[in-house]
Amino acid sequence: MNFIEELKWRGMIHDMMPGTEEQLAKEMTTAYLGIDPTADSLHIGHLCGVMMLRHLQLCGHKPLALIGGATGMIGDPSGKSAERNLLDEETLRHNQACIKLQLEKFLDFKSDAPNAAELVNNYDWMKNFTFLDFARNVGKLITVNYMMSKDSVKKRLNGEYSAGMSFTEFTYQLLQGYDFAYLNETKNCKLQMGGSDQWGNITTGTELIRRMNGGEAYALTCPLITKADGGKFGKTESGNIWLDKRYTSPYKFYQFWLNVGDDDAAKYIKIFTSIEKAECDNLIAEHAQAPHLRLLQKRLAKDVTIMVHSEDDYNAAVEASNILFGNATAETLHKIDEDTLLAVFEGVPQFEILKSELEAGIRPLDLLAEKTQIFPSKGEARKTIMAGGVSMNKEKMIDMETPIDAKALLNNRYILVQKGKKNYFLIVAK
Repeated sequence: MNFIEELKWRGMIHDMMPGTEEQLAKEMTTAYLGIDPTADSLHIGHLCGVMMLRHLQLCGHKPLALIGGATGMIGDPSGKSAERNLLDEETLRHNQACIKLQLEKFLDFKSDAPNAAELVNNYDWMKNFTFLDFARNVGKLITVNYMMSKDSVKKRLNGEYSAGMSFTEFTYQLLQGYDFAYLNETKNCKLQMGGSDQWGNITTGTELIRRMNGGEAYALTCPLITKADGGKFGKTESGNIWLDKRYTSPYKFYQFWLNVGDDDAAKYIKIFTSIEKAECDNLIAEHAQAPHLRLLQKRLAKDVTIMVHSEDDYNAAVEASNILFGNATAETLHKIDEDTLLAVFEGVPQFEILKSELEAGIRPLDLLAEKTQIFPSKGEARKTIMAGGVSMNKEKMIDMETPIDAKALLNNRYILVQKGKKNYFLIVAK
């Protein structure tokens, strides 16, 4: 496969330095992409860059994932309105180890192929670099005028953001530029990739390499992903969509992709999956014929969830979705774990009871109308049960006399009550 052609049809190229395509056609090329290690998980905002590395490797080239341990201690001013918190080395090393585990799902690090992926950390070559050496060997090669011309610097200094800019952040582009020069010299790395907001930092690197040793260096950026309405991709009311299930459950992750709009789904299926062009085109055409079936969203959610988590997690997410939106059985409900249960029923009314009360058992009408306020009265509860309108843990309530005890608890803690088709309530036993 031709890497540039692959990115072009997927809509994943924003800027590209002249000569890049020729370099990639000439030989197996080593390319790197930087990842900020400010958290111990990637989020879906990182995914476009990670998919670039994945396609690069699939096309026969060698990917380097660079963890910005040194630059992460400073903070990139690109597109930021304020300086970042600085991280200590222990936190950085922990974050790096966690990120590597996630990247292994996308890249082959372990084979003995010449294009096996590598993880590098710029802290390793920057930690013993003295300020005097840096000023003499790097600082003298790039003029302040050149650095001031970068958009990321101009925006901060010209008042678009009010916070100003420290010398620490001003030096960021030199540090990132030196990363490229170091990898160019030690690993014959000739290409740096990143988001479009990184163009200024990346081209500082190519300029530094040219001035240091006249070496070949190229740049390629992908667009910053947005939603069709211009909103920020990957942000929800509860924050980022993370790849680590500790922060975003596989169910919530699956739901995010399942709920994107039609225009976004047609764009995202090219960027965030490895589905080939002919199949992508067919899926988009099929979806256009019957948008209500949401074929694109379902395939997108399936492929990305399996890639980031696992097929088991995907299947569990589909089953969990059926609990809320489909005809799931009591058996399905009893199988899902506590985190998924809470994610599925996030926002539904909750009532607390004492677990000790369940030891003796609570009569159904008492539970529904006295211990909780699911019904305003026992009479209304009785009437709705008789009409077949109440389910407990996905089973129709018929018996109004047999007490409900601890055996009814899901995950030893919850009882799910459904009133009518759409009204859910969660009883939590404390």
